[in-house]
Amino acid sequence: MKALLIVADGMADRPIKELGWKTPLEAARKPSIDYMADAGICGILDPISPGVPAGSDTATLSLLGYDPLKYYSGRGALEALGWGLKVEKGDVCFRCNFATVDESLTVIDRRAGRISNDDASKLTEDLKKVKSPHRSTKFLFQNTLQHRAALVLRGPNLSTAVSSSDPGKVGEKVSEIKPLNGSPEASFTAKILNDLMQKFHKVLKSHKVNMERVKHGLPPANMILCRGAGRIPEIKPLHEIYRIKAACVAVTSLIRGVCKVAGMQLLNVEGATGTPQTDYLAKAKTAVQALNENDFVLLHVKATDVASHDGDFQQKIEIIEKIDSMVSFILDHVNIDETYLALTADHTTSCATRNHEGDPVPLAIMGPYVRRDDVKEYGERSCAKGGLGRIRGINLMPILMNLIGKAEKFGA
Repeated sequence: MKALLIVADGMADRPIKELGWKTPLEAARKPSIDYMADAGICGILDPISPGVPAGSDTATLSLLGYDPLKYYSGRGALEALGWGLKVEKGDVCFRCNFATVDESLTVIDRRAGRISNDDASKLTEDLKKVKSPHRSTKFLFQNTLQHRAALVLRGPNLSTAVSSSDPGKVGEKVSEIKPLNGSPEASFTAKILNDLMQKFHKVLKSHKVNMERVKHGLPPANMILCRGAGRIPEIKPLHEIYRIKAACVAVTSLIRGVCKVAGMQLLNVEGATGTPQTDYLAKAKTAVQALNENDFVLLHVKATDVASHDGDFQQKIEIIEKIDSMVSFILDHVNIDETYLALTADHTTSCATRNHEGDPVPLAIMGPYVRRDDVKEYGERSCAKGGLGRIRGINLMPILMNLIGKAEKFGA
């Protein structure tokens, strides 16, 4: 027996007035996804716990069975690992954004117009040449997808106890990075970061790429915002816990980072972009092929979260319908008699608030021996009536491992 877990990032939502108080999931035409609900057992899932908004990092850890309240050590290291940066023990890593600021350092666009990978790569080449603010500290900087990037600080006397430079919203000034405790390490790390961000800004504001962007009416990527200080979490890989071989089909560096520390093989997909324009079918094909050699495969789709953060519920509906086509391919090409398929979201992202929210997400599991319930459609409200009831994210992996015969008996 094998299991495929499909995670649609931020797919769950709240009812939207313009949709007649339906969610995008409830408004979308999704026959294959609804078939999964009808043929399986459903429920709702709190990624962390009821009412707690989850980041994609903590949520993915949870969905893989790791309690984030115990194991989470910050997002930055996961982001860096997922993009292939070498992260060593003791390194302090940050998740970064290329952003647009005005002369007073007020944030105009936290994503620099979702800058293209090509422009971000050109800017990064010159940022790598910046001299470190302190002789004892080295840094690695790498752009990942669009506006996203990762920063690694390496050296003695560093700390993760520092604040973010990202104010979290437009119209506010870039935040000064501050120590979060009284340790000399935190103060030193904050100073290094503030100095480095100033050097980065000096390079970016006069860079020829940004001059061209302004000339063409595009926002300049003239500031780096950093947040999510973290180190590599110390967790036992899935193959040691369940004696399984596992693989991950994802393009988002954060998700790849989580899967990497969980000991999963990272699979690349040509045409996968982490955007609404990603090649959904190519990802589905790769996941199906991965099941031939793995006991467990995680297939992640980022696009639903992108549409949610943009507040574009119509695009979100379109993406859900493309995910449905992806599910259709999977249903047609896996052995349903030997495979369990699960579909969920890592968290709720509201198109109305454009933020992650603490609402539970729908879950459906189908396979040869599930106890089918009476749910006929996949949605936030319909799945709440299912036989799984309401569970936490950390409960999902044990449920799947039990179904495929990989769970050990507890007790004599």
